[in-house]
Amino acid sequence: MAVPEGYLWLYKMKKLSIVSASILLMAMPKLASAHCPLCTIGAGALAVFAASIGVSSVVVGILFGAFSVALSLWMAGIIERKWKVSQREIVAAVIFLSTILPIMPLIKDYGPFYLAIAGEYGNLLHRTYTVNLFVLGVIFGSVLMLIGPYFSRVLTKIRGKQFPFQGISITLLLLIIVSTIVQILS
Repeated sequence: MAVPEGYLWLYKMKKLSIVSASILLMAMPKLASAHCPLCTIGAGALAVFAASIGVSSVVVGILFGAFSVALSLWMAGIIERKWKVSQREIVAAVIFLSTILPIMPLIKDYGPFYLAIAGEYGNLLHRTYTVNLFVLGVIFGSVLMLIGPYFSRVLTKIRGKQFPFQGISITLLLLIIVSTIVQILS
């Protein structure tokens, strides 16, 4: 770009101010308001690392399932504009699945599940199935995260008041107790 001789200083100042403003904007902290695949892969990498040091895949699944439910419900609640009746549930389900599905191929651990409800061995209700232990843990962790607030409400009703950080304390206690029992039994 050809800049007239007398205006070269103006061009340099404009360029310097654009660069300075860009650096300033990049340096300013901003609240995280998005769910990025990199964060999901990072959390998945931690789960894989935990599995590699001997933590059971079921326990990793429990913790990751609880994390995914918490993340999906929190992010679904951030959206202010309502465009559909069950928008929060749809957004939460999409975020939950987009958190769990990329991690599933990284943690491949299968175990037997013996089902003996009726009939002779070999029919649908009496056979041994192969179960993905990580997915089983994700289901348990998701359920624990969803029932934590229920236990908190019951405790509040019994005591008549809440203690500080009651909701998160009960949920973490549930996760720790179940994870410890599963780790000991597996």
